[in-house]
Amino acid sequence: MIVCGDDALAHRLAAELHGVYRARVTVVIPGIPGGVPLAEPTGQRLAGGPAATLFGRFTAAVGRVPLPRQPAAGPVADPEADGDPDASARVVEAHALDDGVLTEAGVEHATALALVHDDDETNIHAALRARRLNPRLRLVIRLYNRKLGQHLEDLLDQAARVADPGMDPAELDAAATVLSDADTVAPALAATAIAGTSKVVQADGLLLRAAERTPPGPDEISDPGLCTLALLSSTTSDPGGSEGSDSSDDGPRLLPGDAEVAAATGRGTVVLDAVSATGSPMPPQRFGSRSLPLASLFSRRLRWSVAGMVIAVLALTIASWRLTGDGLVHAAYLTVLDVLAIDEPALDEPTARKILQLLSGLTGLLLLPVLVAAAFEALGTFRTASALRRPPRGLSGHVVLLGLGKVGTRVLARLREMDIPVVCVEEDPGARGIPLARRLGVPTVTGDVTQEGVLEAAKIQRAHALLALTSSDTTNLEATLYARSVEPRLRVGLRLYDDQFATAVYRTLRAAHPQALTRSRSVSTLAAPAFAGAMMGRQILGAIPVERRVLVFAALHVTGHPQLEGRTVAEAFTPGAWRVIALDTAEPADRQRDLAAAPPHDGDPREPGLVWDPHPGYVLRPQDRVVLAATRQGLGELLADHPSPQPSSQPSSPPDV
Repeated sequence: MIVCGDDALAHRLAAELHGVYRARVTVVIPGIPGGVPLAEPTGQRLAGGPAATLFGRFTAAVGRVPLPRQPAAGPVADPEADGDPDASARVVEAHALDDGVLTEAGVEHATALALVHDDDETNIHAALRARRLNPRLRLVIRLYNRKLGQHLEDLLDQAARVADPGMDPAELDAAATVLSDADTVAPALAATAIAGTSKVVQADGLLLRAAERTPPGPDEISDPGLCTLALLSSTTSDPGGSEGSDSSDDGPRLLPGDAEVAAATGRGTVVLDAVSATGSPMPPQRFGSRSLPLASLFSRRLRWSVAGMVIAVLALTIASWRLTGDGLVHAAYLTVLDVLAIDEPALDEPTARKILQLLSGLTGLLLLPVLVAAAFEALGTFRTASALRRPPRGLSGHVVLLGLGKVGTRVLARLREMDIPVVCVEEDPGARGIPLARRLGVPTVTGDVTQEGVLEAAKIQRAHALLALTSSDTTNLEATLYARSVEPRLRVGLRLYDDQFATAVYRTLRAAHPQALTRSRSVSTLAAPAFAGAMMGRQILGAIPVERRVLVFAALHVTGHPQLEGRTVAEAFTPGAWRVIALDTAEPADRQRDLAAAPPHDGDPREPGLVWDPHPGYVLRPQDRVVLAATRQGLGELLADHPSPQPSSQPSSPPDV
């Protein structure tokens, strides 16, 4: 496996492949411009420069996973030093991903290549080069642009088909996969901010919802839902308790057995609550395609002024009708002429008529500034229609979203699809998500969130939740601490990379604010299982965070998996590793290739092909396809035992982290 990247996702992905799947990994990291030589095959760490920093972060990530025969200290082991190629990782430093670098990394004989640079153009160029060097190479590409990603998948698959006409169609299905880390984690991050809204994974046009349940009371019975996915930490509700680290008995238990669930009194659970149909996302409304209500054109004071003028004209019309004896229509006509000062002077008319004309002229003088103000207000409304909205005065119960980068933009779109009120805070006026916020009409505050008054402008004191999703851990933490000082009960979800730092922050915030909900999430941790699964040639539908751990949902063909084939659904359930939660009943030729994709919206009703909560006695056949809930180690064990081009011995899986 080859991983090419320059940020946290590359490190998490390499650790995932190395520690969970026991694959031999080569990591290509950026070097120093100016002809810096590649790293030696032994993976020795290069001194100085940004490559050294990235190398240190990678080895730290891999070092968190206990590896067999791994040295206690020092650089990553030599691939051939201990005779076990799967217990080693190699690091290559290069300034650019040209043909020479890819060849040095072993792309001609590799099984899969992951291109996870933050720059889409770099990933596309490298993908085209790699496809030319190895048509059978499985490519996993990180792209933010969805439409471009679809076209790129088709292009790369077509290139593989032309270069190798004899390629197996099943192998071609996994030849190129384009993923977006922002799209992968957006549902989980959005669900963190919403009370009562479950964490969701989309599959076959349906929403798989996982809900957290609090421990039942003495006389209450907990609703088990369709199945129990996890037991939460035993000290979740104890401000003085530990969070339950990965190696602690108090930590969360993923996919527990029925007996363990029955014996776990006083612990919260995550259950598969329900499955409901999902429609197509609402398209963002554009300014030119929606009607502007009167209230958005004119201020309240101006509307009252116009109403007063209308009442005055009506009163003058009725007085003229009663005093002059003319018809009602004629009286209204004369009154309008007098108000507009275009009628002849009433020199020879009765006194009452003269008084009415003077009053109408005075009303016309008062009407002139009202008309001018209306014109200016309407002009100002149209000129500022494309500008960012300010948070309205009476806004409350909303979500304050910090950061409109790649992740923040996707989370914003997700929240608006669920019709959740949002106020955004972004320091950079040219950030990626600013056009989306403007198009959706989302109130946005531009400014540094660490500066005094910025969060107050976002109405943080009346907000329901805060999502701190900037790329800086310290900025997210500072904003969270300040927000909690303003509103101690505020629900908070913050994006943190380092696990140890996140654990310390979690414990401190929970002890200081025991009545408020605090969640820490790592985008790279949530996204890495999907990228690793795609490199293994399997389809990952999504991931649901359970505290600092991850539960992965994957679509798997039963054939070739002895743990599934010929077993009943109940027998295939392995507590702590995997569980069959759905069965694809469609014929192999009629199955949807990408279960995670939204169904086509052609107006015709479509019956979903997945059967949720299958009968425990159903015997899994080789032609069946199932949806599994699995831990990362459980999924790694399933995929490792499946026949592959590079078989290898698999040591026992480490604890889930």
